[in-house]
Amino acid sequence: MLQSIHGPTHFRALLECGGLIIAPGVSDGLSARIAELAGFDVLYVSGGAIARGMGYADIGLVTQTEMVKRLEEIHAVTPVPLIVDADTGYGNALNVIRTVRAYERAGAAALHLEDQVEPKRCGHYEGKQIIKAHEMVQKIRAAIAARENPDFLLIARTDARAVAGLEEAIARGNAYAEAGADVIFVEAPQSLEEIERIAHAVRAPLLINMFWGGKTPLLPPAQLAELGYRIMIVPSDLQRAAIRAMQRAAAVLRQQGNTASIADEIASFAEREQVIGLAEVEELQRRFLSER
Repeated sequence: MLQSIHGPTHFRALLECGGLIIAPGVSDGLSARIAELAGFDVLYVSGGAIARGMGYADIGLVTQTEMVKRLEEIHAVTPVPLIVDADTGYGNALNVIRTVRAYERAGAAALHLEDQVEPKRCGHYEGKQIIKAHEMVQKIRAAIAARENPDFLLIARTDARAVAGLEEAIARGNAYAEAGADVIFVEAPQSLEEIERIAHAVRAPLLINMFWGGKTPLLPPAQLAELGYRIMIVPSDLQRAAIRAMQRAAAVLRQQGNTASIADEIASFAEREQVIGLAEVEELQRRFLSER
């Protein structure tokens, strides 16, 4: 059953098994099903990818209500545990309490909060600002108090590297761990040396954001695991691949009137229906809608 492996307890067990968990970014039910079928054990519900899917830049324009609705849609179609982007918690510590409760009830197994000023910006954009460390500590404490299941994981993200330097980011990471965060996420280290320094200096399980074209150099998963990182998110690569494929199909359709010339580049009708589980629905129709 979906509920038996959906939740925080299963995800915490995966984390405690050791090794590196790779979580691709998803933004809707379709991308979640594709990632699940590819064999991933955990998925990352990316706030940036959801914003772009709505036609917005990742600059804090998507509301908590919109994120919860999308989370519910994804949770409904996959049994895979979900790490969910909660941005800043959408306000102060009281807003964080409401956010944690809403995300947990909507199906998240974990969420991450960041220490940016509201409205936030993508972690790899310029011009970010951060709140005081003690304010973020209070947000973390509020989040811990709000969660209903003690296995629900709280990931604390700091964007201090770009604003105040690496040592401040490390100090904040340790302060957030001491406040009770289960996992620490230092956003956008800019070299192998910085990745190694974070791994050696932050006294907590670590999450790292790895994607081609960002400020952080790409490292093989095995090397990250050896350094001690426990979770690797890849927020936007599936969506970026989809953008390029849609651009190609749109151009061919506009020029030729159909996409027959790129048939080998697009999913067949049957493949599409397999991804969305048409056979499962038809079986339910046979069981419950057929006339006897």
